[in-house]
Amino acid sequence: MAAVAALPVSLSGRFKGSFAYFTIKDRLPQILTRVIDTLHRHKNEFFEEHGEKGVEAEKRAISFLSKLRNELQTDKPVTPLEDELPDAALWNRYLDYQRNLSNGNGEPSWFQSPWLYVECYMYRRIHAALAQNPPIDNFDVFKEGKAQNFFESQEAVIALCTYFQELLKNIKDLDEKQLQEELFKLLQVSLWGNKCDLSFSAGEDSSQKSSPLQSLENLLPYILVNDMEKLWSLLMNAKKRNTEKSNVRVDIILDNAGFELLSDLVLADFLLSSKLADEVHFHGKSIPWYVSDTTKHDFNWTIKQLQSANHMWMSRCGINWEGNLKKGVWVYHDHMFWTLPHEFSSMAEVAPDLYADLQKSNLLLFKGDLNYRKLTGDRKWEHTVPFHQALNKFHPAPLCSLRTLKSDTQVGLKPGQGEQIQASEPEWM
Repeated sequence: MAAVAALPVSLSGRFKGSFAYFTIKDRLPQILTRVIDTLHRHKNEFFEEHGEKGVEAEKRAISFLSKLRNELQTDKPVTPLEDELPDAALWNRYLDYQRNLSNGNGEPSWFQSPWLYVECYMYRRIHAALAQNPPIDNFDVFKEGKAQNFFESQEAVIALCTYFQELLKNIKDLDEKQLQEELFKLLQVSLWGNKCDLSFSAGEDSSQKSSPLQSLENLLPYILVNDMEKLWSLLMNAKKRNTEKSNVRVDIILDNAGFELLSDLVLADFLLSSKLADEVHFHGKSIPWYVSDTTKHDFNWTIKQLQSANHMWMSRCGINWEGNLKKGVWVYHDHMFWTLPHEFSSMAEVAPDLYADLQKSNLLLFKGDLNYRKLTGDRKWEHTVPFHQALNKFHPAPLCSLRTLKSDTQVGLKPGQGEQIQASEPEWM
């Protein structure tokens, strides 16, 4: 019998000096401070909308979050969730699982537990701080930052919408080679759009200021793992195999709102307009998450902003995309699993309904760093370990990760590639 190779250790704040350590020590408390400040700033608005009840709820939420910040900074044990939200039992079961893993070496705590777990847990506790305090329970503490990112990326948004609408005029005349070129361009725009991440900058400005299309050529050497040719072959084969009965379906597991979301929507429209796909399914977050992640509100808000823009091509994009949703060729989902702490290799067990839905897809595109961390279990992998091995048997359908490197998990590199990058860019990790 072949022995199953043990999985590498999880990235964690217990490794002093690591990216995980500095994230927990510096970045997470900064994010909590910003959330508390946001609630303070909206005090008058809460009063105008809800009277004294709104102000009382704001005070309770701030007190809850201040206590949370203190627990984090003093490395207190992670405590069970006390709210009645639908996912609370799953979270508390996961805490039990972490307790069992620690083999009596103390309670799971902020710096000793896996970084992926405690970071997700912080965002879930932020959600609880509001959800448990009506009437401000539907307030998204990250909404302003996401809107600001969109507005500050206007120049890039206009450039991309214009480029795309011009492309659509003669998309039917493009031969296979030209179609492939355009797909590769839009995949790269969607990849580099992932730089716009507010949780990584602790909520500071991270908008896309200039047209991303002009920089693609210069950015090509920075792509460490490039499987675009494989994606093209896969989509072409799916199209050839496609009969009247079965649609070609592509799923995009979204990351950030703002410019990145726009780049994903353009890519999705291109897949339909080029007939490479018949339907695109989007997967967003069911609660505000990781500062800038896309919720259903952000998704609909973005399309409405485009529709009402006084720029011809922006508004054309918005109108067409609203139409795609109405026709059912675009579908938005927000399964609870995406905001749980579990790595994706446990999806089949924890969320069998979601796993079964993803199995209907011809291609899954996972956007961003957090999805990559959850795909690979956020572990200390050797850089040359193949991607499929790091997936740890997670394979509902052919899948691809589009991610700009932020955290220090990276697999799928060629032998010697990591060392070569280290020599020229010592800070690459």
